[in-house]
Amino acid sequence: MMPQKYYIETFGCQMNVHDSEKMAGVLSKEGYLPTNDRWEADIIIYNTCSIREKAEQKFFSELGRIKSLKKRRPHIKIAVAGCIAQLQREGIFRRAPHVDLILGPQNIHRLAGLVGAPSHTTANEENPGIADNDLPVLRNRGGRAWVSIMYGCDNFCSYCIVPYTRGRERSRPSEKILSEIAELGREGFKEITLLGQNVNSYRSDLDFPGLLRKIDSLRSIERIRFVTSHPRDLSDRLVDAIANLGRVCEHLHLPLQSGSDRVLNLMNRGYTSGEYLEKIILLKERITGVSITTDIICGFPGETEEDHGETKKMLKEIEFDGIFAFKYSPRPGTAAASMDGQVMGEVKSRRLSEILELQDTITLKKNGGLSNTVQEVLVEGYSETDLTMLSGRTRGNKIVNFMGDSSLIGSLAMVRITEAKKHSLEGVAS
Repeated sequence: MMPQKYYIETFGCQMNVHDSEKMAGVLSKEGYLPTNDRWEADIIIYNTCSIREKAEQKFFSELGRIKSLKKRRPHIKIAVAGCIAQLQREGIFRRAPHVDLILGPQNIHRLAGLVGAPSHTTANEENPGIADNDLPVLRNRGGRAWVSIMYGCDNFCSYCIVPYTRGRERSRPSEKILSEIAELGREGFKEITLLGQNVNSYRSDLDFPGLLRKIDSLRSIERIRFVTSHPRDLSDRLVDAIANLGRVCEHLHLPLQSGSDRVLNLMNRGYTSGEYLEKIILLKERITGVSITTDIICGFPGETEEDHGETKKMLKEIEFDGIFAFKYSPRPGTAAASMDGQVMGEVKSRRLSEILELQDTITLKKNGGLSNTVQEVLVEGYSETDLTMLSGRTRGNKIVNFMGDSSLIGSLAMVRITEAKKHSLEGVAS
């Protein structure tokens, strides 16, 4: 009998990508084979994200398209995993009866045992012990690997659904994290990214700066990154760790969300724009060449033109290296979804365009400052836009495309930057 094949499609952030790696690991351990062609798969898994409406709409469109395949091949299993599975549960079965399995993000360890379960099986229970689960992981090569250090979130920002889908904060024991990373080093991975909804609040036998110090002592790993940090919990000890630990990259993703104190209060972010700015000044003073990126939400309920102007003012003052900006989309079950003052769609679109146009100018200026410098680049593979060029990232998380031999993939290369663009750099291996 031929081994069965599985196909996984991922929607959303790095955490979802890593969850998909875990699902692939669980199935591969049981003898299933991966395929990139859903039409030949025996098991199709959609790993979903509900943080933004666009990702949710894309998923449901794909779920509708797959219905014809289920009719032609009724033996295949279709599973919905991730945050939408956790939130909508039986509603997915009503909307798409061709789905066989609902699997919440806290139940990945049960996947293999549920593949053969009867149609319309649901597994989305709260799992307080998830931080202790040692699941097999099937990672793509290219020198980089993601490692979960904690799960869930206790912040309850008014726009965010994560505490309701991934539960409260639970940190993995440090010895399990260190063991996993040491093994990744032995397998040839050069860079690891520590994952958590708020890595700053990691608490086990160590705090987060202490964990970074332990990982930095592992000689088999060249680079350490982490996402995501909450501004409220960015401590002096963490800034010192980034500044003084040689393997920790000089890049920090620190979501601002809004430059308006009034909007930040409505968002329940727990800091003011002034307090955020103080953190940025501290980072720039202590970490030479630090690269800082952020998130911005446009058109949050009640946001006025003055509030929008305060956000643009912060962008000009701070000069982020890059941003991820989105129109606010109400998430059912969150406090913000029922707030007064919902902003019209065309207003949100216009404000988003203004934010992106402003940041493009800033990013191009920041990237231009790297022209004629030599940067250490971890080569990840071929460029998505030009398959004749290699692509990788600097320690500051800048994308660099350059000419080079394929033997460099997965290794560190020194690249001289010859041209700066809005979203990437170009160079030549030096």
